Amino acid sequence: MSVEKLDLASPDLVNENIEKIAALLPNCVTESADGKAIDFDLLKQELSYSIVEGNKERYRLEWPGKREAIVTANLPTTKTLRPVREDSVDFDNTENLYIEGDNLEVLKLLQESYLGKIKMIYIDPPYNTGSDFVYKDNFSKKVKEELVESGQKDESNLRLVANPETSGRYHSDWLSMIYPRLKLARNLLANDGVIFISIDEHEIHNLKRICDEIFGDINSIENLIWTKNTSKNDSKEYATTHEYILCYAKNKQFRRESRLGFRVPKPGYKEVMALQQKWNNSKPTLEKAQEELKSFYKSNKKFKGISQYKHVEIKNNEFLVFREDNAAWPQGTGPMYDIIHPITKKICNKPARGWRWKEETMESLLEQDLIVFGKDENKTPQFKRHLYKMSTDVQKSHIVNNDNGENEVRQIFESTSSYIEHPKPTSLLQEILGGVEVLDDQENIILDFFSGSASTAQSTINLNSIDNGRRRFILVQLPELTDKNSDAYKAGYKNICEIGEERIRRAGKKIKEETGADLDYGFRVYRLDDSNMQDVYYKPQEYLQDNLELFADNVKPDRTADDLLAQVMVDWGLPLSLKIEREEISGKEVFKVAGNSLYACFDEGVDEEFAKAIADDAPLRVVFKDSGFKDDTAKTNVKQLLKQLSPETEMKVI
Repeated sequence: MSVEKLDLASPDLVNENIEKIAALLPNCVTESADGKAIDFDLLKQELSYSIVEGNKERYRLEWPGKREAIVTANLPTTKTLRPVREDSVDFDNTENLYIEGDNLEVLKLLQESYLGKIKMIYIDPPYNTGSDFVYKDNFSKKVKEELVESGQKDESNLRLVANPETSGRYHSDWLSMIYPRLKLARNLLANDGVIFISIDEHEIHNLKRICDEIFGDINSIENLIWTKNTSKNDSKEYATTHEYILCYAKNKQFRRESRLGFRVPKPGYKEVMALQQKWNNSKPTLEKAQEELKSFYKSNKKFKGISQYKHVEIKNNEFLVFREDNAAWPQGTGPMYDIIHPITKKICNKPARGWRWKEETMESLLEQDLIVFGKDENKTPQFKRHLYKMSTDVQKSHIVNNDNGENEVRQIFESTSSYIEHPKPTSLLQEILGGVEVLDDQENIILDFFSGSASTAQSTINLNSIDNGRRRFILVQLPELTDKNSDAYKAGYKNICEIGEERIRRAGKKIKEETGADLDYGFRVYRLDDSNMQDVYYKPQEYLQDNLELFADNVKPDRTADDLLAQVMVDWGLPLSLKIEREEISGKEVFKVAGNSLYACFDEGVDEEFAKAIADDAPLRVVFKDSGFKDDTAKTNVKQLLKQLSPETEMKVI
């Protein structure tokens, strides 16, 4: 009896896309030597109302290397993630992840485990200033070839445009770097998910067009402007004091229908609510409370917006702060009906555009004492809006934040150096990420795959300590080596990942000491590596049958059970943040992932008795090493026993 093997490779996105097209337009699918293929001429015709005779010009962003960028996003990978327990904090219980490795490969590995599960993505990619390009995938064009293709040089090697390094090759390389990563990142966003991308003037125009193509221009939310405290004072034109943060939704229409917005804490809200609570405790006169509120606003000019809430009332023996709001129809013409003044008993003045609500709603508001009348009928009645219901404001597209990210890192490391240039201040990230409304805060995962100094991790922990949230983070960073002459190297940090991981440890400890909040301060470290399996696992047809010893054990000799478990979880589409427990069953070590979601045993000598023992727990999935069975008979019997004793259990081998 054959046992299904795990393929231990990321999803084949090309084949998945072909299957989707086949389901929609089966006539566009044909066969080739490699299997199913798309008849692109037919597909073009199916998507056009007129006869398609050949290539036609169309509005889109093109650059040398774009097709290769699309291909590289779709190519599957056999790489794996290996756990690094010694660098982790509370590995077995934490739900936060820090992954060391090329983010392109990591994003491919996360495609099944986190498909449609990420609520927020924030990235701060290289700005392509001409000196900070670090990601260069192996499909990039050779310099000479690209200069010719992009029109910067002709075939005689003569330059055709001035300053080509900044206007051509750098742009193409940068576009080819960012395109496949954003394409893969989009797959991970939940339906209510959003992505924020920091960028400056060098690539804002290209990034906007790429995002319009990948996410759809209908899902563009905003181009945020961040005014900061530093400027390029050596500029010959203007001193640049701002950067950009592009924001796109996975599905803008879904967010609107779900009434999900972007809101920030209302400045002064906590202070005014503290006054209100004080009055409810001390019970002053209404006049005294009103006077104290007026005095508070006078001495706190920075709370100009909230000062509209200038009225106090006592309702059900409770002090409440409120403002008078317009009761008129916002645009056009609303319903017209009479409202009687409670004192004069005369019809009140109506707003020129009509009332904001239909008559039945207005009657309900009157019963709830939520309509404010003037001293007589000549003043149009107003809506009573209580402050306790309005703790947030709609986020503004212009963010002024003068905090210094480098000073923040220096304080965390108790050092005179920030170790990494230009880290984003956590207060900026907290304002951006903290204002995103999502459907289920219990499943709020934040992804940053250009994590740098790990500002996103510290911001996430900070936010959770403030509002008792359950946000989790996934950080990905290429382990770029630090310069041997740098302060970071001299302090013992050999690469950027070591800096980021240490920052999370220190920040978590500091926040816990300052707040005492009961939070997840830990993180699991994973490191990108080649597959745990020998090449023979993927290409057995390339090995001669007389080399049978190669088939005895497919696992590389330096790999551990922890390594195998991580690769199995990724291949089976299980989140790497799931709780992992170890238990001994019938003398063998068993990994239990998320209760009975997955049982994994990589010991030798698996037999029928062991199968009966784990069948009692009825795990949803179980995996063994192909070479781990006592013998071929045991392998067949174990599968049959699990099928009989635990029919819902899916068994696979590696």
